[in-house]
Amino acid sequence: MRIQAIVVRIIRQFFRDKRTLALMIVAPMFVLFLMDLVFNGESYEPHIAINSNVPHQLEIALKEAGAHVKTMTKTKAMTELDEQQIDAWIEMDQTTLRITLEGSDPSVSKTVLMTVQQAMQTLMPRTEQKIAVETVYMHGSEDMAPFDYFGPVLIGFFIFFFVFLIAGVSFLRERTSGTLERLLATPLKRWEIVIGYVIGFGIFTTIQASFISLFAIHVLNMMMEGSFWYVLFITFLLAMTALTLGTLLSAFANNELQMIQFIPLVVVPQVFFSGLFNLDTMEPWLRSIGVAMPLYYGADALREVMIRGKGWEAISIDVYVLISFSFLFMILNVFALKKYRKL
Repeated sequence: MRIQAIVVRIIRQFFRDKRTLALMIVAPMFVLFLMDLVFNGESYEPHIAINSNVPHQLEIALKEAGAHVKTMTKTKAMTELDEQQIDAWIEMDQTTLRITLEGSDPSVSKTVLMTVQQAMQTLMPRTEQKIAVETVYMHGSEDMAPFDYFGPVLIGFFIFFFVFLIAGVSFLRERTSGTLERLLATPLKRWEIVIGYVIGFGIFTTIQASFISLFAIHVLNMMMEGSFWYVLFITFLLAMTALTLGTLLSAFANNELQMIQFIPLVVVPQVFFSGLFNLDTMEPWLRSIGVAMPLYYGADALREVMIRGKGWEAISIDVYVLISFSFLFMILNVFALKKYRKL
């Protein structure tokens, strides 16, 4: 009878907490649905630009191998390569085929080279001329490991995830322990309370972001082509975005379990749209979801600095978007405090 009483109590507890019951069913299905959309996408088809002196037969062979091919001048090709609008530029120098790869994504570079190799094999029976192939990398190198490409995204993700979780749980404890209630009883304005919490938690999240970045770059020897100060600045903005979002959502949680339940709905989807997986293989409507994800902008900025060695011009839009996210979440935090006191 005692065991039966325990079982009945647990069942009743779950049915009282309808949010937990719903998330136990909905959250796994939602994540599986996202995984199905991401991993069941089409295979990647490289975008290759060629010079006008490349044999027409090779152009046809590249298209037959699945590449998107267009003819352009070298100047335009280099610009589009730098802006990641194309994956490779091919030009012919007598009997040498020179391939310039964008190079920041090893998987894309491998796909381009395999496509060219397949096209050359198709072309060989049609010509007796031997063609040498020379490969040049605009960013990265032939020895670039997949971890170097995923590294910036992982730095951004772990900073975002742990700051979101720690900030949300810590702010929840402030509320459940009565600390926030006592602050709300003072003449302080809601925005002053929010700013105070953001600065207080922000100090420790900044230290955390700095240590993670230093460890990844100097201990794990992750690729670092640009300024380390830009990396610190971007990780700081990611941490602040996660901090303000975590404190915002904690206002709608009654306990730590409910705070953790936000992870599969808020954090996990960002992994799929952060660039950890090739977004070009997804449907256009699905790729557009990424613009609503803070991690999408943080990961893009980190890659621009760490892999491509870019500066402010390349990351400025990402920076402004992350700042906007932080301010938006701070403003929403002020309104969320209306649940506890109206000023």
